[in-house]
Amino acid sequence: MFPHGNLPRHVVVLAFEGPDPYATVGGLSVRVTEISRALAERGHSVDLIFVGDPRLPESEERGNLTLHRACRRISDSHPRDVYDGEVEKIDGYAHDVPRLVTGMVRAAAERGERVLVLSEEWQTVPAIIGLHRELCEAEVRRAATLVWNANNTFGFETIDFAELARVAHITCVSKYMKFELARRGAESLVIPNGIPERIFAAVRADDVAHLRRILAGRRLLLKAGRFDPDKGWIQAIEAVAHLRRAGTNVQLILRGGSEPYADVVLERAAARGLAIEHVTLEAPDVAGVGDMLAASHADIVNVRSFLPDDLLYTLYACADAVLANSGREPFGLVGLEVMASGGIPICGSTGEDYVRPFQNALACDTGDPRELAMHLERLFGDPVMRSRMREQAADTARGFTWDNALRILDAKIAFMNERTGDPLATYASHA
Repeated sequence: MFPHGNLPRHVVVLAFEGPDPYATVGGLSVRVTEISRALAERGHSVDLIFVGDPRLPESEERGNLTLHRACRRISDSHPRDVYDGEVEKIDGYAHDVPRLVTGMVRAAAERGERVLVLSEEWQTVPAIIGLHRELCEAEVRRAATLVWNANNTFGFETIDFAELARVAHITCVSKYMKFELARRGAESLVIPNGIPERIFAAVRADDVAHLRRILAGRRLLLKAGRFDPDKGWIQAIEAVAHLRRAGTNVQLILRGGSEPYADVVLERAAARGLAIEHVTLEAPDVAGVGDMLAASHADIVNVRSFLPDDLLYTLYACADAVLANSGREPFGLVGLEVMASGGIPICGSTGEDYVRPFQNALACDTGDPRELAMHLERLFGDPVMRSRMREQAADTARGFTWDNALRILDAKIAFMNERTGDPLATYASHA
């Protein structure tokens, strides 16, 4: 007996990104890794099929979770990351994955069981369509529930949504994404992302107290993510410049990626007269960060070192605010992670359905840096509001754990199974 009554014992997750550093580029890797882990920890047998590091084994068992690294031959010729050689990998994934999953579904059908297939993002659309065809031809299509999930609008122009809706149920991660799908004529079910329970125990109070003692007398802001125009980097830089001109002793820690847009961000900071310090941490831990902050008097500290999750969560908790001010955010996983860590996020106003402005977070409705600066000035000047927001943010985050997300998924699967007609008849009518 499995804990979620409508979720079958066997779940297959299809995605380009995954847990290997080679396959970790954005939030998709976090989503698929964590949902796979959450299902496996709750007793489900999970196969995660992703475009992994070609130097690692083709398959790898981790308890109830089995990793399958697809497109290894192609990846071997494209060593940079999962999206290097993307078009070729989409074709290779669509060729290889349906055959592999059909074998899994056939075995489940022989046991009298069903398989849930969760397919993520536009790169897997050809694979899920091909899988539907192969399952129909193998006469085991009734033994599988096929779901395609949208985390972002990337690649929407490549998708035939009418065909996709014929072969799979369409889901998305927020009301914002539901609206974007509806604009393309696609009806969808909203199933939010989750965060792992371990975040709530990852931050040690004495570590936060230690860093806050070091930061006495200054306001610390943190912004982490890819260097991308959509992420609101320029708004953040301009807001910091505004605060410095107003006499606020504010310091912004940046932790971005290797994207070329970093040059645009740092050049804007220099043009606004902000002092920049580039830091590579010898020890990426609380003591190392504390030493760095104690020694730094720069307006902006650009951290070039990898920051482990637990250290990042500690920084979220000790900062006065974390700038997750994306102009377009389909879900906003970082904001939830900040809340769970005991921090205060400043988000955008698109897909962050969990945000209640001035209660559990702040939100920017525009890209105007004056809006962000005014929110920060109000936050800095109101300790009662800061304390209340931290408490309510943590309460909110507890409602978005993977336990809750999987309960929602379970209920939606029940509806999908009730709604589904005969997929073989549908296939025959469109063959």
